Amino acid sequence: MPLTEREKKVLEDLKEWENELYSYEPNDFELAYDRYLEKSFSLLPEETQEKFFTVFDSWLFHLHSLIQGSQLQMDAKERILEAGRVFEPGLETIYDLRQLPLEKLEFIAGQQIARHRLYSLAQGGLSGSGGSLVLGADIPAMAVINLRVVQLIAMTYGFEVNTPFEMMVALKVFRTATMPSRLQSTGWAELKGDLEQEGDYYFYEGNDELADVTWLEQPIKQLFKAMAILMFRRRKLQGLPVISIAIGAGTNYQLTRRVTEFAHKYYQMRFFLEKGALDL
Repeated sequence: MPLTEREKKVLEDLKEWENELYSYEPNDFELAYDRYLEKSFSLLPEETQEKFFTVFDSWLFHLHSLIQGSQLQMDAKERILEAGRVFEPGLETIYDLRQLPLEKLEFIAGQQIARHRLYSLAQGGLSGSGGSLVLGADIPAMAVINLRVVQLIAMTYGFEVNTPFEMMVALKVFRTATMPSRLQSTGWAELKGDLEQEGDYYFYEGNDELADVTWLEQPIKQLFKAMAILMFRRRKLQGLPVISIAIGAGTNYQLTRRVTEFAHKYYQMRFFLEKGALDL
């Protein structure tokens, strides 16, 4: 089936975005930071390192499953199908959404993206204005918001996230989206490599390790954000800690913007692969 003019434009933009991803060159500071982080972490016993990453992986797997099986996510899934039925009344399952033209899928995905960016903005403002308990819950809350929106974008493009393959892929999309820009090309190549496995994309046959030393930068950034919020919390304007609210809201919004953009590009790529308009 030939591509529409909109689909041709999106495919061209996707290829240009991918080229920019692969052509990114880290500066001297980023390279020095990588070396320092790896050297610092290597000081820990190897057994401690492995245990740390295993616990982190397990936490992400359980969090993904908890979100995916929640009533909130089930309701969101039904809303996606209802939005799809506006354009195609005969839709019954998530898989049927693949029948819709790209521009309509973009519209539905855009609703999910805008909603979750707003959630992140609100969560950041709350963490910047609330007490230590609210601030401490910020990292888990952001993980939930961003994992959830990756799942919803996947479902919008017709990919159920309740199979071993799609669950693992969604987690790796989340991980790669939160990696530093200089490392995202490696994660993107790995995600594309996973699609080359033989079979029906039910069981996952690739590397199932998620957390590693290269991914630690994002949690470290979140800790620095918390320190900045604590530093500026006492500086208030008309009784509100405006600076700390701005730090929390701005940082969280940018993180979700980054995750949603990457996830959207990935599932657009899957859309074109399904149509036979793109090769790995």
